Amino acid sequence: MLRNAPKFYELAKRIVEITENCIIVAHNARFDYRILKTEFKRLGYDYERQTLCTVELSKTIIPGQESYSLGKLVRKLGIPISDRHRAAGDAQATVKLFKLLMDKDLDKTIIQSSIKMEPKLQIEKHLKRIIDALPSITGVYYMHDSNGDIIYIGKSKNIKKRINQHFTSQTHKSKKIQKQVNGVTYEDTGSELVALLKESEEIKRNKPKFNRALRRSIFSHGLYSFVDSNGYINFKIAKVNCPETPITTFSNLQSAKRFISKVTEEHNLCQKLTGAYPSKTSCFNYTIKQCNGACVNEEAISVYNKRKQHIINHHSLKNRNMVIIDKGRSIDERSAILIEHGIFQGIAFFNLNYQINNIDILKSLITPMQSNRDAQHIIQNYLRKHKSLKILKF
Repeated sequence: MLRNAPKFYELAKRIVEITENCIIVAHNARFDYRILKTEFKRLGYDYERQTLCTVELSKTIIPGQESYSLGKLVRKLGIPISDRHRAAGDAQATVKLFKLLMDKDLDKTIIQSSIKMEPKLQIEKHLKRIIDALPSITGVYYMHDSNGDIIYIGKSKNIKKRINQHFTSQTHKSKKIQKQVNGVTYEDTGSELVALLKESEEIKRNKPKFNRALRRSIFSHGLYSFVDSNGYINFKIAKVNCPETPITTFSNLQSAKRFISKVTEEHNLCQKLTGAYPSKTSCFNYTIKQCNGACVNEEAISVYNKRKQHIINHHSLKNRNMVIIDKGRSIDERSAILIEHGIFQGIAFFNLNYQINNIDILKSLITPMQSNRDAQHIIQNYLRKHKSLKILKF
């Protein structure tokens, strides 16, 4: 295989160029880095780069594995690998492993430590240089100060454009960020839903000083149901600080009212029993013959309640077991959001050539995330707006 391969001195200049201002990531990085330094030393060149070892990172982020060899580790985690023990195949497997480790690194120790040790991010006084280095992708971005500490977390469908808005805005908050920001890192998610969930979780986890507003709950009102004295299921909108668990939640009262109006029309519901038209007699739609008369006890209770229950089952996550499939970070990748017994478990990315058909394999790929009302609200709100999403039930 090496008989007609180029000599190291023929490639040395290119290696210097492609690793300039970079951190070298390798499985057992000490070995690879030592080989590189030895070869460059023979050429009289002092080669110095920062490194990250996926063996050491794996031991920290996913402890308790039987083996941390590349082959056994990627098989255990369900990562597809080809051309094993060949440079290209092992490199691609290491890339996929590193992405998985970045996903599971909830405390962001990898990126925060790289900000501290990477010299090129210490000279970013001109904000344009930071913008130029960013891609126009969907994901989560992290603004760091000169110590590498995260001072702001956000999400966007176009990170480059959003950071440009931060750096050109003249608001008091933006000006303070512009003075303190020293570097911006980002995480490609592909899916806006994954970005929303990661943003919410990591703001609560890292508590950046410029994210104070988003540390609080991101919804205010919820949809609730009750059965009236006649046996009909009624809907009501109320603030979420009441002791009951809402069917679904809304960012504000206006979006809740729009939802009620929409389902009332789509499912031919009674305005009075959805709370859209308070009345002691019949609702307005009954007078124009667009209501079947539940408000005056004319429609059969079982028939009417069946439509109401369908709405409740469709919009509530309670007791549901499902995987939401959304966009991935590349053409041949998809993201998976796992809901088990109505509880949000976490997210994962998988390759289209390695289809997820086993729940145990999926669980090994999952990056665990907190299940709270904010996460539930994000998922329910996203499902309401994106009805064509693929959902696998199990």
